[in-house]
Amino acid sequence: MKKQKIKFKNYNPKIKEECGVFGISNTKDASTLAALGLHALQHRGQEGCGIVSFDGKHYHSEKRFGLVGDNFNKEKVLKKLPGNFAIGHNRYSTTGGTTLRNVQPFFADTNAGGIVVAHNGNLTNAITLRQKLVRDGAIFYSTSDTETIVQLIAKSKRNKKIDKIIDALFQIQGAYALVFLTQDTLIGVRDPYGIRPLVIGKLNNSYILASETCALDIIGAKFIREVENGEIVIIDNNKLKSIKPFPSKKQRPCVFEYIYFARPDSILNGKCAYEYRKNFGKELAKESSLDVDLVVPVPDSGNAAAIGYSQYTGNNFDLGLIRNHYVGRTFIEPVQKIRSLGVKLKLNANKSTIKNKKIVLIDDSLVRGTTCFKIVKMLYDAGAKEVHVRIASPEIKYPDFYGIDTPTKSELLAANKSNKEICKYINAKSLKFLTINGVYKAMGFEKRNQTYPQLTDHYFTGDYPVKPIDNLGDDKVTQLSLLSVASNN
Repeated sequence: MKKQKIKFKNYNPKIKEECGVFGISNTKDASTLAALGLHALQHRGQEGCGIVSFDGKHYHSEKRFGLVGDNFNKEKVLKKLPGNFAIGHNRYSTTGGTTLRNVQPFFADTNAGGIVVAHNGNLTNAITLRQKLVRDGAIFYSTSDTETIVQLIAKSKRNKKIDKIIDALFQIQGAYALVFLTQDTLIGVRDPYGIRPLVIGKLNNSYILASETCALDIIGAKFIREVENGEIVIIDNNKLKSIKPFPSKKQRPCVFEYIYFARPDSILNGKCAYEYRKNFGKELAKESSLDVDLVVPVPDSGNAAAIGYSQYTGNNFDLGLIRNHYVGRTFIEPVQKIRSLGVKLKLNANKSTIKNKKIVLIDDSLVRGTTCFKIVKMLYDAGAKEVHVRIASPEIKYPDFYGIDTPTKSELLAANKSNKEICKYINAKSLKFLTINGVYKAMGFEKRNQTYPQLTDHYFTGDYPVKPIDNLGDDKVTQLSLLSVASNN
């Protein structure tokens, strides 16, 4: 095999998750339950976490860098968050830098009382709105687009809090799932297309709002239903009220929730994400099966698709790659020499399993191709006879503006290279992607509806349901403040 010299940027294998939100109403130990819920949603954001509680008189806030289990694991911390109401947030930054002032939930005093908000998603007109608000005299503390929502609520001339929220919602655009806490009322909102997820659960008489059902499972809560697209749910006095103030639109949830983002045990549209991912693998096998000795997943993202592929083809499934689950960001980031080791810190080839074997390597997606190149090389170095790559999603050709940290179009491998060129780039024997109609078939549709697509699938098609208003191209503006993103005050 001809060696290829490629200079890679910092190891960044995947498109990054969005954020996770959690809210719970009128129950004892609300902040503890919120911490547990956030722990279950940790995969949606690892940069920071925060919880705000309400004790009937005052709001209490704790925000920290890092993981939930490292910050909300002691009684003395949770005692700082008394009350029967709480909302929490796991953060991965897409708009605004990694600073403590950007960690949510955000709190604000308004003329109608205190209000807290946690946001999963991204506004496509946040910069435009922010500039207008600043011209009108607003003062911003953070660089997060979420603060724009708070400012719009505070600025509203309506009297009731729910009317202030609705007033703000009609001015924002993008993809969002929002959880609000106003004294003893919990409010959940899902954007008109339902791009970002939000579910309703119940624990005894207490209602819960969360990004995924796995956050309900961890506290023993019952899954009630998903919040519908364009729906506002208001939980007050242990009663749930629903209103739909937006013009009606067909639901288009984010396809990557099904492919990668959601935890495998979370329920999406009536089925576990794990089952969808196995179906992606089965459809991939139907489209591009071949004679190999082993089906090997890229752990953990390719596991379910590889099982589905193996079940359909009858080829043996085996762990040709072993993952080290104990590598954290703080270990990788500081030292370039360590960081340059890249994949080897997280994955290692299982030599006894793959030696002299023809392998089909399965993963859920291919973004920059840097990780795939290193894994293919690792397998060949360990003695694999052939390495064929199969990707359980279509080619990612377009960036995201809805709360997912994808690279710009110039950095997306499939946007700039043909399938044949990508195959050569990663040094695979062959390369195939799941087709867009294969995705839809795996999810139970006959095919993609070209007029009204059933999913938000712009990553593959360039079909954005909400057109960006802000400058969000390759030179997109993400810094919303003159204050350095490295500053915490």
